[in-house]
Amino acid sequence: MNYIGAGAAGTNAHLAPDRRRGPPGRKAKPVGQSKFGELPDGRAVTAFTLDTAEGLELTVLDFGATVQRLRMRGCDGQLADVALGFAELDSYLSSDNPYLGGIVGRFANRIAHGRFTLDGVTHRLDSNEGGTCLHGGVDGFHRRIWTVLEHDAHSLTMELLSLDGDQGFPGELMAKVRYQVVDNSVAIRLSAVSDSATVVNLTTHTYFNLGNPNSATIDDHVLSVNADGYLPVDDQSIPLGSVEDVGASPFDFRVGARLAPRVRAEHPQVVRVSGIDHAYVLRGSGMREAARLGHPPSGRFVQIDTDQPSIQVYTGNSFDGTLRGRHGGLLRQGDGIALEAQGFPNAPNEPGFPSTVLRPGKTYSSNITWRFGTQRVT
Repeated sequence: MNYIGAGAAGTNAHLAPDRRRGPPGRKAKPVGQSKFGELPDGRAVTAFTLDTAEGLELTVLDFGATVQRLRMRGCDGQLADVALGFAELDSYLSSDNPYLGGIVGRFANRIAHGRFTLDGVTHRLDSNEGGTCLHGGVDGFHRRIWTVLEHDAHSLTMELLSLDGDQGFPGELMAKVRYQVVDNSVAIRLSAVSDSATVVNLTTHTYFNLGNPNSATIDDHVLSVNADGYLPVDDQSIPLGSVEDVGASPFDFRVGARLAPRVRAEHPQVVRVSGIDHAYVLRGSGMREAARLGHPPSGRFVQIDTDQPSIQVYTGNSFDGTLRGRHGGLLRQGDGIALEAQGFPNAPNEPGFPSTVLRPGKTYSSNITWRFGTQRVT
């Protein structure tokens, strides 16, 4: 996503108060658990590490339910980092943090003009990208401490209470996320319930780099997306409301294509966002393969499965070298790619898009699975 215009409202001083309620559920086990840092108000941030016998290792923070580190084995049998992250908490607190690894909400992606109308009532939202509400506003879910419900060696479940009126959204919402590592996969289960009608769109904003997140770009990565159409956008990166065929364009990833020439193409939509930052309309329904990202030099790949209607492909266009990654290297344009399975952006203002409305008595659900593997290139 494009983060220009986030403003100074996202500084450390604006961190949300603790919105946790009630008993925290079953006491978490101290397996793979360590202190990661401390918020300005004194609350501790904890890192939880999950792993498998196959060598997949995932570290998640309770701050933002953030994927802080993800490692997998390559063809050489050695563990390697395959996702971007920060080494210290201050970078996650920074207003320049490009949502690195966090769970974004209450509404992932953009809502035009920072408002929408539901059941005849217009709701005005926090506008943190010019006049746009991006990823739920300045104080989105990626900037909250989530309550840990369960934790063992292979899974972690957390919840977050979002009060009625939070960032302008109606309804008291209880969101949950469950991370589970099994064999060579990470399963992410997102859910939410609300006491009144609202809109919900949650996703993980993890950036992959299957090569070397410390020194290499994603230029040599090969991407395939199971979509025949994408959503073109205006100058504010808001979908125009129509679906454009990917054929004969740099957006055609129906067959795996190297990223470098696509993100530098002279297509007006690529030029408009300095790369790719577009939602793809996925084929089919239910849990199915949405995209596959491969790195031929190392043989590593990840397949993204989801039950969501779209996947936002974002090629790290706004990275400007102001923040350092986990290994000390500056994050530059194209150092990672986010593949965000979700509902359509600006859906609350587009009646023709799949609905993102959640009503009392119903449960919002989103399932995302990352399947990792290696394939030797001869």
